[in-house]
Amino acid sequence: MKLTFNGTAAAEGFPALFCECEHCRKARTLGGKNIRTRSSCLIDEEYLIDFPPDTYMHVLHGNLRLSRVRHVIVTHSHSDHFQPHDLIMKIKPYAYPEEGEVLYVYGNDKVYERYRQAGCDSEDSKEFLKYVHVYPGKLFKAGEAEVLPLKADHGNANEICHIYVISLKGKKLLYGHDTGYFPEETWEALKEFKLDGVILDCTSGGINQDKGHMGIEADARVKERLIKQGSADENTIFIVTHFSHNVGPLYDDMVQLAEKYNFIVAYDGMTIEI
Repeated sequence: MKLTFNGTAAAEGFPALFCECEHCRKARTLGGKNIRTRSSCLIDEEYLIDFPPDTYMHVLHGNLRLSRVRHVIVTHSHSDHFQPHDLIMKIKPYAYPEEGEVLYVYGNDKVYERYRQAGCDSEDSKEFLKYVHVYPGKLFKAGEAEVLPLKADHGNANEICHIYVISLKGKKLLYGHDTGYFPEETWEALKEFKLDGVILDCTSGGINQDKGHMGIEADARVKERLIKQGSADENTIFIVTHFSHNVGPLYDDMVQLAEKYNFIVAYDGMTIEI
């Protein structure tokens, strides 16, 4: 299973859109791995996790070929994770897909509301775009992958946000953000899996947060519990991503924080095999 991290920032990007804080100024000066776009991850060129407003940037500068993507799996409806208006570019005359080239979009009811409002469910769109409603604890098939949505802790009473266990080619990946420390029902469901890779929310960097989002210490507690309950072991690859400029660690700083817990720090364009 090949993972490509198209974007690794929180909602405002890093440097943030309008920001002149110390962290954003440093990121602009240093460039490289300190420049982060909104969060998205590609699996084996066919599966895209989230569809942020920076997706076109990922196409231009990250070698993302959307014509090869067949499945878009959306964690929740927040605008930094789902920009449905750009999905309309899939249909004619904005693009000329091959006959039968359908893009499947998977998400909760709130994601569907935004999808519908953007016109993605119109008669003209249905030839090339199809929406699939998914629910916590209910396994679904996406091409060759089996995907299990699980409840996230993202502090939104009006929306059930998801993290996902994705099983593909004999490997199992937990895509675990945006979320705080997992709800107990999610922990119970994870007992059924032995994970090869785990991607965790680290929005708060070195700050100890475990509600709605996480920092590195909460990530470490998640890792410890996953190993203790048999859902992971010393061979499991742990990756942190989704960083906010508000807490400040630039790439090298974050690497130092993460080394203590043997986490890999994601950056835009990073690829890794699990």
